[in-house]
Order: sequence, then C-alpha cells, then structure tokens
Amino acid sequence: MLLVNKEIQPDLLLRYKTELTEELTDILSYWMRHTIDRSGGFYGSVNNRNMPDKAAAKGLVLNSRILWTYSAAYQLTRNLNHYKTAQRAYDYILGYFIDKEYGGAYWSVDANGKMPDGRKQIYGLAFCIYGLSEYYKISDEQQAIDTAIDLYRCIELYSFDKNRNGYIEAFTREWSAISDLRLSEKDNNERKTMNTHLHIVEAYANLYSVWPDKGLKEKINNLLFLFDRYFINSTNHHLNLFFDDDWHLKSSLQSYGHDIEAAWLLQQCAEVIEDEKWMDQFRQYAAPVTDAATEGLDADGGLWYEYEPDADQLIHEKHSWPQAEAMIGFYNAYQLTEKEKYLQMSLRSWEFVKKHIKDKENGEWFWGINSDYTIMPKDKAGFWKCPYHNSRACIELVKRIN
Repeated sequence: MLLVNKEIQPDLLLRYKTELTEELTDILSYWMRHTIDRSGGFYGSVNNRNMPDKAAAKGLVLNSRILWTYSAAYQLTRNLNHYKTAQRAYDYILGYFIDKEYGGAYWSVDANGKMPDGRKQIYGLAFCIYGLSEYYKISDEQQAIDTAIDLYRCIELYSFDKNRNGYIEAFTREWSAISDLRLSEKDNNERKTMNTHLHIVEAYANLYSVWPDKGLKEKINNLLFLFDRYFINSTNHHLNLFFDDDWHLKSSLQSYGHDIEAAWLLQQCAEVIEDEKWMDQFRQYAAPVTDAATEGLDADGGLWYEYEPDADQLIHEKHSWPQAEAMIGFYNAYQLTEKEKYLQMSLRSWEFVKKHIKDKENGEWFWGINSDYTIMPKDKAGFWKCPYHNSRACIELVKRIN
C-alpha cells in the first residue's frame, strides 16, 4: 500500500505517477480492444465478461466522452492508435449525432445509427462540446471547433433562462418544452440541476481554451456565479442538486462524487478564464467542499454514492466514478493546502480502486460494488459507463505530479 512519509514522498509520488501511467494505458487499450463496433463507432453496451450487446442504443455522452478521452490522452502518449480512436469517435458523432436540420445533437441513436426521437438533453450537448474542443487541440480540424461553437450557441439560444438565469435541462428535437427532463430514472424531474450546470461550465471552459471569445467568457463567469450563489450550500458545503425555474431548492440529496468533482473542477474552470476573483473564490471553496465529500468516506478508503439527510438514508454502493474524482479532488486539496491528510486520502482512493474496483481478470473498472463487496451487475461499458472519469483521473494526476 502507498503510505505517506515525508522522507520518501518524492519516491512515493513517482510510484503513484508510474502506476497511473500504466493504468491509463490499460484503460485505453481495453476500450480499443473491446468496444469498437466494426459496423461503425462503438458498441452501446459491453458487459463484465467483455461481451458486447450489438443491439444496444448508442449514447451521445458515451461517444463524446470517448472523443474527449482519446484526444486528451494523445496529448500525453503521442500514440497514433489513440489519435485514430479519437478520430473514429469524431467521425461517428458528426455522421450520426449532429442534427443538421434543427441544430444541436441527439441524445441517442440506435445500434445502426438511426435517430428514434432526437431528444435534446443539454447535458449531452455539453459533453459533445467538451469532446469536440479537445479533439480540435490535436487535429486543428476546423469543423470540430465550428460544430462545438454551433452547439454552444444552441444551448444559449434555447436552454438559457433569460429571465431567471440558469439552464433548462431538456427539449424535444425541435426545441419545444418536454415534460420529462430527467437525465436518468433516478433523477428528480426538475428544470435546473447542478449536474448539467457543472458539465456546461466544464465544456465552456474547454471550448474557451481553444476559442477565447469574450461572450463565452462572460457565460463562464455567470456559471461560476450560479455555483457560488445557488449550487454550493453555504452551510454544509455540499452541492445543492435540484431546483425549479425560480431557484427554489427541491432536494436535500447529497452526492459525494459530485461534491469532490466540483471541488477541483470549478477551480480549474476559473483558472482557464484567468478570472482572479473566481480563482480566489473557488480555491477557497476547494478544501471545504472536499471536506464535505469526506463525510462519505468509508473506513476502507472508498467513497459511498449518495446520502439523503431527510430520511437518514445512505445509498450503500460505491460506484467507480466517485473514486476516480476523489483521487483528483483530494490531491488538488493537498496541492492547495499542503496538508498531507489529503494526499493520504488520494492514495487510499487509488488503493481502494486497485483492490475492489479494477477488474484484474477482464480489464477496466467495474461499475461499482455493494456494501458486502459484491460486484454490481452493470455495464463495463455503456450509456453512462465511459472511459472519462478514470482516464481523466490518470491524466490529471500524472500532469499534477509532473
């Protein structure tokens, strides 16, 4: 196990970096080996035995996250196969997901690339912007940046609430109102959510890094204002998750993974636009929001999924993605505060992943585990299970340790 000791810390961090470099290689190899659909794009679902469901629908989030992952990874690895995989995702998104008639991008297509209903989920458009702007960094493909800008303008035209601020969750293909706005069945059916706003600001910041437009910067500033004003709970520093149009809080649910993700990601967005006020503000938020997330830490180093205070109900599951975000978030707090407890937490998160989440036999990471350490019977790759959180943890930490 990796343990903190000041006398051996340089060697320890070098080992951490080495292990994460190797893990990134393993993750990227897995997706190239098991998820490429020879008929086009990537399979919509692959199970824990690495068997694809060739009839599964293909999601915009999955394909956009693959695009981001291999574009970001190529900048580290310079592996031509990683570039080609990013290019494959890019070609499939442009060919099948972009709505050339009404604008935006479809939430999903079927296994053959046909569009069943064309729902516009703003969360999905945000991830498409995130992936396209990252791909532009390695390709200089003008259509990639043009498409990302078009998606940004669609979000601002249709989703932005000009009267009350913030962004509405979802629309029909033609951008009409829709009754069920939820990302997934587990979510509250509310008009404005923290999760979508978090990934809009993430996407906008990545777009700004390649297209430093003044209007875009103003939108990022406004999104950071919304997190400061509404989404970060000033009392307990957990994130407020669901709101109605008028910013009335509609849930007390706490998501430990989103807490720790926001703790470092919002700071990074402020740094991208180089806004001194927000850089200072979100650096100050980073440790308190990180500390709020630690309420979900178990004795084994794993991060529980969610907690409902009103019912005093803990979701006794440890999903893979919060562990990846914990690795980055705790390390970020360590960099800011120089408190070694945060470095220890980052290392313990990684140890937990190696012991319980990483599939040593078939590759990649399991969806998660139950409280008795049994494996959750969900996709190894799928609509939501993508090479994004885990590969990003590896990429971020390798860069930070450097």
